[in-house]
Amino acid sequence: MNKVFIETYGCQMNQADSEVVLSILGNEGYELTTDIKLADLILVNTCSIRDNAEQRVKSRLMELESLKKKNSKLRVGVLGCMAERLKEELFEQNKVVDLVVGPDGYRDIPVLLSEFHRGQRAFSVMLSDDETYSEIKPVRIDTNGVSAFVSIMRGCENFCSYCVVPYTRGKERSRDYESILDEVRDLFEKGFREVTLLGQNVNSYLYENDEVKIDFSKLMEMVALVSPLLRVRFSTSHPKDISENLVKVIAKYSNICKYIHLPIQSGSANVLKRMNRKYTPEQYLYTIDMIRKYIPDCSISTDIIAGFCGETLEDHNETLEIMSRVGYDYAFMFHYSERPNTLAAKKYPDDVPLAEKKRRLDQIITLQNELSHKSNMNDIGKKFEVLIEGESKRNKEEFFGRTSQNKVVVFNKENNRIGDYVNVKITSCTSATLMGEKVN
Repeated sequence: MNKVFIETYGCQMNQADSEVVLSILGNEGYELTTDIKLADLILVNTCSIRDNAEQRVKSRLMELESLKKKNSKLRVGVLGCMAERLKEELFEQNKVVDLVVGPDGYRDIPVLLSEFHRGQRAFSVMLSDDETYSEIKPVRIDTNGVSAFVSIMRGCENFCSYCVVPYTRGKERSRDYESILDEVRDLFEKGFREVTLLGQNVNSYLYENDEVKIDFSKLMEMVALVSPLLRVRFSTSHPKDISENLVKVIAKYSNICKYIHLPIQSGSANVLKRMNRKYTPEQYLYTIDMIRKYIPDCSISTDIIAGFCGETLEDHNETLEIMSRVGYDYAFMFHYSERPNTLAAKKYPDDVPLAEKKRRLDQIITLQNELSHKSNMNDIGKKFEVLIEGESKRNKEEFFGRTSQNKVVVFNKENNRIGDYVNVKITSCTSATLMGEKVN
């Protein structure tokens, strides 16, 4: 049996895609290996969101040349967004690459591999209007057996000016809701106790035919009803689309986690307009207030970009102000990295010096560390239900898990197992982690 080794870079969507690819290859006689030296096929699943992600992949491809020199039969493939964006350039600049496949071409991989017998390099980078891989059951990798990702839709049509995703993943299309429910039920029967529904903008999920119309809030409710023992999360929400009905559904079901990732990107109306985010700071704050009205204990995280095109010091200070106003529990923070062929690259000069971008990013990170620590300090003395995900990396005598609010908690093992729900009282914290003790 041929062995395949797969490396995944970037977001949760890429992780889910890698699991789809392994399922497709498994039907063709390939078996996953965790030892790269045993591989007949190495696949690198890539991300193009930021330049440093692409640079990491290019460095990795150079490292793989030595393996290929030792094994003339070894094949190397590049998958995902970077494959879609660079296409022929990957062949021209990397002799190690035999196969280039975009996000909608994974079904073609077995046919493309057969062409290697004729000594050809092969690619499939056509975007699809309808491919969702609905009926494919992913092969779970790098899993703790407790949490799993379930892709519910593909593509994006928001066209944020800084983002390559609409160009690398194509049109927005939603997966058949029945196939999603089948996958979730199968995961629960196999012992998984948490699923995260994935999409570039999950709020836009909409499956309809002549008989039914299922939007995201209805899908969330249907998934929650699979079992009260199954936690449900989702990622990512676009602020312009999150509905009051969805928030009410989250509030209604105890097994839908009280956590929403809601990227703000910037606190400046001027910057948001150039980003083509389609909401104002005031509209964003209205959404935050709506969430807290129905879900007072909801944890909220965000994405922030420092130093976008034309960002002034006043714009930057408005971002700091909105961070303090919302009081994010945590955030993913980056300085702006221009991506080729995006609207921003074509229309707006990248005019904030790198040193200034980094200075502003440092201020954002410093503030967020303070906000995260304050949020965690507020949890001391409270009791939370925690789903055990594994052993603590620092102490094998302790477990770690997450609260409904997506906060990591570390506590003594005692007589529990991975996958159990336990009640934990928080006794101390850092800005990143809660520490506690098990209680009844």
